[in-house]
Amino acid sequence: MILVYDGTFEGFLSVVFECYSRKLEPTNICSEKNLQEILFIGKEYIHTETSHSDRVWKGLRQKLSTELNQLPYSAFLSGEEGIEMALLHFIRMAFASPVPIEGNFGDMDVLMVRKAARRVMKEAMRMLQFIRFQRTLDDIYFAPISPDYDVMPMTLRHLKERFADQLWLVYDLKRDYGFFYNLQSVEEVTLNEKSFNTSNGAVPLNLLQEEEAVYQTMWKGYCQNITIRERLNPKLQKQHMPKRYWKFLPEKR
Repeated sequence: MILVYDGTFEGFLSVVFECYSRKLEPTNICSEKNLQEILFIGKEYIHTETSHSDRVWKGLRQKLSTELNQLPYSAFLSGEEGIEMALLHFIRMAFASPVPIEGNFGDMDVLMVRKAARRVMKEAMRMLQFIRFQRTLDDIYFAPISPDYDVMPMTLRHLKERFADQLWLVYDLKRDYGFFYNLQSVEEVTLNEKSFNTSNGAVPLNLLQEEEAVYQTMWKGYCQNITIRERLNPKLQKQHMPKRYWKFLPEKR
């Protein structure tokens, strides 16, 4: 039996709830968009139930240590193949054990969850370091991103606190969705018509604030002037700033 869900974390937790309540032993768990039909194997769609997912999440966090109680969510955002089944095994171990199990690196599923979560957290930190805003004519600060993992939900709290006094829109070009902050709350949005370059997120000059182009030129000049060319180390630079981020950085264009 393959259990299919809507691709959200709440949907996955609803699957976990059904596995417990109905004593299901799925051969695989996958989202709708990743479903591949397999001959002679049945499938069942599990609808998202907020009450069920909240119950599982609340109980699970109580079974994990305080500093790692977001571990399953971080690992889920990796979207890696097989992560749902690894998380199901991880959750079952956590509920069955009288002590926290996230340090049991001898278990392959626990190890997979920990590694996936670490990669996601690293990507989230990089996104905060390398994000660049462009100020548009309607006074919205727009920032395009394209991270390897779906880490945007993990950065919203920081962005809301750091840029609380301005309108901003962070948009994931790879997954075609973003979050807009209206000075009060953050809302998920999808843009049907895109007035920016869908490859690098650059906004045309005629849609930017007049001083935005000046600021970008000044920033490029500053970066050029502080560079000590005799100490350039491209290999080390790529380790700290992966090349896939360069297209979003004005100083690298």
